[in-house]
Amino acid sequence: MTSNRGSGILLHITSLPSPYGIGDLGPSAYRFADALVAAGQQYWQILPLNPTGSYMGNSPYNSYSAFASSPLLISPELLANEGLLSPSELQVSVSLPESKVDYEAVIQQKGKLLRLAFDRFKTRMQSDLEFQKFCDENSSWLDDYSLFAALKEKFNEIAWYDWPQDTRDRNPETLSKWKQELSNRMSMSKFFQYTMRRQWTALRNYCNSKNIKIIGDIPIYTSIDSSDVWSEPHFFKLDKNGKPIFVAGAPPDYFSPTGQRWGNPVYQWDVLKSDGYSWWLRRIGQNKKLFDLVRLDHFRGFVAYWEIPAKEETAVNGKWVEAPAMDFLTTVLKTFPGLPIIAEDLGLITPDVKEVMSHFRFPGMKVLLFAFGGDLPTNPYAPHNYNINCVAYTGTHDNNTIAGWFKKEATPEEKKRFFEYIGREVAVDQVNWEMIRLVLGSVAQIAIIPLQDILGLGEETRMNLPSLSRGNWGWRLSPNDWKPAVSERLLQMTRLYGRIAGLEKRS
Repeated sequence: MTSNRGSGILLHITSLPSPYGIGDLGPSAYRFADALVAAGQQYWQILPLNPTGSYMGNSPYNSYSAFASSPLLISPELLANEGLLSPSELQVSVSLPESKVDYEAVIQQKGKLLRLAFDRFKTRMQSDLEFQKFCDENSSWLDDYSLFAALKEKFNEIAWYDWPQDTRDRNPETLSKWKQELSNRMSMSKFFQYTMRRQWTALRNYCNSKNIKIIGDIPIYTSIDSSDVWSEPHFFKLDKNGKPIFVAGAPPDYFSPTGQRWGNPVYQWDVLKSDGYSWWLRRIGQNKKLFDLVRLDHFRGFVAYWEIPAKEETAVNGKWVEAPAMDFLTTVLKTFPGLPIIAEDLGLITPDVKEVMSHFRFPGMKVLLFAFGGDLPTNPYAPHNYNINCVAYTGTHDNNTIAGWFKKEATPEEKKRFFEYIGREVAVDQVNWEMIRLVLGSVAQIAIIPLQDILGLGEETRMNLPSLSRGNWGWRLSPNDWKPAVSERLLQMTRLYGRIAGLEKRS
């Protein structure tokens, strides 16, 4: 963690404006970085960059690759700058919504442009030394991922464990045959990953040059229908047919009497440990190349995880299983000294989890929206109970917006406590700024605010409602939503609470 106080904004790449129905790494991403500078911010937090699928609800936390990045985030404008697309081809023939991602339409429309760019790139693919170097350096995951993507398309998107047995079980002769037959499709996937990495690296370098650090996000689990599980099944608790014996989730609690059954396969931590945690070290190393700080999602799962028999329809009959947290995290930090890690420690956090976090001095997360229950004086999410080594949020991608919470979810008692906490009643349209003030004014070393809260937007703009399997991850920023007056107000508040160290160096 940095020694300076700072603050930033949570906004995923898909939420940026663009003509192509989904935010990407093109001009609007650079404009957003400039807007962060103008508002005095030092951090840009995003969600995972991994590929998403409509059959998995388009969630970046349930990806078909833990290593690859989503091709949908590639900027067509930047491809045109390289001569891989013409200006006329950049004109979108079908009108796509500005305020929400229509993933199916985006896949159709943007997919055509990306394939066209690849067809042009093929003429120089063999002589492009940078492309060949990327493929060589990332071969440990890229070869299997590109074959997996080609096979998914070949078998009409059915899950890998339902593929023909010799392909499912990775018979060497069968895979060799597929690699020859599907070589063009594999090369296309490699081109997409190469392009995505180049565009991302350029954007990150631009942000770093402006003293903006990128906070990335590493989901703890990967999807059962993923290249990771297909290519290295021995790291997961699967049966002989490749289907999970146990799946991940969360136990029953006050909010969910049946718990949460996520369905991701759980790890065989004993096998991972005997292998020196090579899979996780490769994965973290990949993310270290992409981000300045990393958030470990569902951190408590690294200490003990809720394991549910796959045959169970709910999480009720699961059990806690210990993971080798101390040994694993010691290995991680020995391999990557000084890696800045934020532990997502929301939910039921037991003493063993707190002990591990304290040992490694990992900052946890404090979410202000959780603060105003009947236990306010002792509530760990109330600002007067924060410590310096934490990251404070008004809310996260899983929460309602401040405006949505206040209008639709907060009880009269919670509203009363909030007003008592700030010392006065305020109009509804000022609640977001009062909460932003509380977070920025806290002792937390880093404060992060979702852009929806800065703009005072309602519940229709929330990124994710965890109880819904469809319809999430779609909100987009309209080009004129972020007004200069809003930036100025955020800048003044950020300066007031001492979170603009190094601003004079920016240009």
